[in-house]
Parts: sequence; structure tokens; C-alpha cells
Amino acid sequence: MNIEQVRFNMVEQQIRTWDVLDTDVLDLLHVLKRETFVPTQQREFALMDIETPLTPVSRTEKMWSPRMEARIVQDLGLTGGEHVLEVGTGSGYLTALLASRSAKVTSIEIDPALTAFAADNLKRAKIANVSLHTGDASHGFAGAAPYDVIVFTGSMEVIPEAAIAQLKAGGKLFAIVGKAPTMHAKILKKAADGVVTERTLFETQVAPLTNAAKAPAFVF
Repeated sequence: MNIEQVRFNMVEQQIRTWDVLDTDVLDLLHVLKRETFVPTQQREFALMDIETPLTPVSRTEKMWSPRMEARIVQDLGLTGGEHVLEVGTGSGYLTALLASRSAKVTSIEIDPALTAFAADNLKRAKIANVSLHTGDASHGFAGAAPYDVIVFTGSMEVIPEAAIAQLKAGGKLFAIVGKAPTMHAKILKKAADGVVTERTLFETQVAPLTNAAKAPAFVF
């Protein structure tokens, strides 16, 4: 198998067709080798249009599909100077994409095995502007706030106010909001006066973030 031809096909057939046209983002997908961020047993699946399993490192966690990773990195519009909070490090691949387009990434992972796995992957990829932590950041991570950008990699029923409060003026937050089977990928933007606006990008469905914020129960 010619892995570079497979990568080329991934970019041209999966990612461009999903409205990812930013050439810097597309070029980055050729530089950061996605298959090196998955367990050896999963490498044959790394460039497919699927959520890639992270077994045996994690029995439950999966990476987003390549097209979703690329679309979010593009739509966040990173310019190189941002401090990004990523909630849910996983394999570290999205972390690496975000770090390559920003000044610094603080990434929080609740599973210590995945934190260690991501740290090794990032080290081999020579990504040095990432600060990894193990913990629960389902409502944000005040320890390094405020942030220019926050990215949640698991779904939630509602976006926690605590996380929005950790955004700088002009900051953006990406989250997948809703309950299965109806979820929407959204980007929120916080204006200088604190007003928050949101833009819906697309429908999707991903696993809930551990300890994700839930909508208040309806009381009769």
C-alpha cells in the first residue's frame, strides 16, 4: 500500500468534498501523519472516513473522522496567536492540528492512559507548544483561563456557562450540542460586551463527553 497515495485520496475525496478548502489546513494533513497517532493495531483504519478506535489504549474512545477534524480546524479560523483549550485530548492528533495553527494549546484528558499516549505521540511529532493535563474539564479549566478558543471533543446537552466565562472577549467555543440522534456542531463567539452569538455548522453525532453538562430536567 502506498500510504501517501491513500493520504492524498483522503484529502481530495473525503475532506475537500466536505467544504474544507483552506490550503494551509489541507497541507497540514500531509505534514502531520494521522496514522502515527493511533495504536499500531488501528493504523490501517487511520485514513478512512470513520471514527478511528483507540483500542487497546482505550476501550471506548474514538478519534473524530478526518473530515471532521479538518473542518473544525478550518472553521475556527486560527491565526497563530491563540491560546486554545482542548477538552478531551484523545490520541493527540486534533491537539497537534490545533497546536500547529496557534500559539499554545492546553489540553485536558480524563483518562490517564490517553494522556500518556497523546504525550508520546506529540513528542514524536515534535509538537512542543502543548500543555497536557489529566483531569475533568467538562465545564472548562479555570487553571489556565482565559482562552481565545475552547474546543470540546465530546458532545453535551448544553454548553456550560463556566466554560463561556473562561473565553476572552472575541473568543470562540466549539461544541457538539444535543442528544442522540440529533446533535449539532456549533461555534459560539463572545463579543467584547459579553454577548454570545452562535453559528450552527452541521448535524453530527459523537459520544458524550464524560461528565458533560446536561439540560435541566423539566418539572411539571
